[in-house]
Amino acid sequence: MCGIAGLMTFDGKPPAKSVLDAFAAALAHRGPDGEGRHVVGNVGMVQRRLAIIDLETGDQPLYDSAGTALIANGEIYNYLELRKEFGPKVFKTRSDCEPPISLYHRDGIDFARNLRGMYSIALHDPAQEKLLLARDPFGIKPLYFAETQEGFAFASEPQAFFAAGLLAPEINENRLDELLQMQFTCGDTTIYRGIERVKPGETLVIRRGRIIERTYLPPLPDGPTTDQPIGDAIEALDAVLEDSVSVHQLSDVPYGLFLSGGIDSSAILALMARLNEKPVQTFTIGFTFSGVADEREHARQLAESVGSVHTEVTFGEADFWNSLPTIAAAMDDPAADYAILPTWKLASVAAQELKVVLSGEGGDELFAGYGRYRRLLRPWWRGGRTIRERGTFDRLKVLRKPPHAWRDSIASMEASGSTSPRSKLQIAQATDCRDWLPNDLLTKLDRCLMSHGLEGRTPFLDKKVAAMVFLLKDSLKISNGKGKWILRQWLSKILPKAEPLSRKRGFTVPVGYWISQRGEKLGPLVARLPAIQQICNPTEVIRIFKSNDKHAGFAAWTLLFYALWHRRHVEGFRPDGDVFEVLSANF
Repeated sequence: MCGIAGLMTFDGKPPAKSVLDAFAAALAHRGPDGEGRHVVGNVGMVQRRLAIIDLETGDQPLYDSAGTALIANGEIYNYLELRKEFGPKVFKTRSDCEPPISLYHRDGIDFARNLRGMYSIALHDPAQEKLLLARDPFGIKPLYFAETQEGFAFASEPQAFFAAGLLAPEINENRLDELLQMQFTCGDTTIYRGIERVKPGETLVIRRGRIIERTYLPPLPDGPTTDQPIGDAIEALDAVLEDSVSVHQLSDVPYGLFLSGGIDSSAILALMARLNEKPVQTFTIGFTFSGVADEREHARQLAESVGSVHTEVTFGEADFWNSLPTIAAAMDDPAADYAILPTWKLASVAAQELKVVLSGEGGDELFAGYGRYRRLLRPWWRGGRTIRERGTFDRLKVLRKPPHAWRDSIASMEASGSTSPRSKLQIAQATDCRDWLPNDLLTKLDRCLMSHGLEGRTPFLDKKVAAMVFLLKDSLKISNGKGKWILRQWLSKILPKAEPLSRKRGFTVPVGYWISQRGEKLGPLVARLPAIQQICNPTEVIRIFKSNDKHAGFAAWTLLFYALWHRRHVEGFRPDGDVFEVLSANF
């Protein structure tokens, strides 16, 4: 796990050292264990390393005898198989990221097709004067690019472009509407003008600073639904999940698990306990406010049942006010998902003992766990409705201009995912896997963990797991009013203590309550900011911050996050102090 960045100039000259220095400094938190650089011709690349595999010889850039250079952010889980395929004499290190160079010389632009893992890769072929960028199909690892006056730039985080002086942060208003209505931004373009995402599964070829070719690897398979008895499906699921958790534990450093007590993390816990001789290290979090759902007790019981070394973390109101400015500053590609709060605190604690942590991200998407999937399948007269047909600010009269086009990108994703013979449920899953998952959940996980020098791994988001699970018939995903049906059935057999067939206990962050309790003071501070006044009616902003209504409270949270995010990433304020101090700082 690392941070990568680079520049291919238009004029053929090497990139300025000051630009590469700025890249390295901006991404230092992603790789505290070392720095590597490659400057040949008109290409300069920088890598900051978080050492996980091959601690002694795995420094990057990695080179072959032809001078091809590679830097990467991520892990290649099938690297041992690839090394056997090419033979031991080909490789100079034990790094999991070295085989992609050999794949490139054999397969060209399709080199990523045979990779199993999470990755953002930059590969420079000086002989062909080409730069290639590749991102894993689920978009677990981030990668952005921009065509600047100096040339074609790429980086693991958008803020690196600003730190290097290549761009100024300007807001893309269409994406701002998405952020306000859905808490994340969609598609290829980001909230910043001029900065785009390398799409999940995409490989770009750049020459002379221009994209000349691109290919795409989908995260989910096409094909007919598999119609197999549930007993056979459970047996196959056990095998594929065990294999995935096994390879996701490949590491030369200590690893553990974020255990929420829910079905997804409980499933991973059961397999880690099966595969490891030593006790698994688990971390869970709860809230000091008693008015929200809390699964700490259930997580504790699960941990005890498998003999894990368990750590409980508490997130309180003081944590909220003190850490939110720093968290918003870390989310340079903004996701106003309040789950960033517990994820940040868990990462800060786990990083004191570990460098790798597994999590259950992706379980809801692959196994159809969200309630919105069940609502989608109901007829309209029973409450059925389109996914995300309503936005956060609907009917609140807070925004100056109604955000009419905020759902266009989601509709486009739905259309592109509607390949025959996919069911309505599969189309919804595919839509989430292409947008919500990489641009909200995985962005949250990446920034919160990498800010603490911690690598996050997601065993559900594996090509072999997806190939098996996505093509299961809908009734094995949703049955008896419950999602994740096959995962529940499987878990009930291997870890009955998880009680997977019982009603979900839930996990809620009490941001609405905390905001409303300080709303009298907080509302005017947010409403006075120019960034908020440009898009909102100040009197209505003050009103929703004092409201105890759940809908208004969620909108207030979104505006608070956006205000803090804007102060840092557009106005340039450092997150020094708590929420009130940052909001009160002079313009």
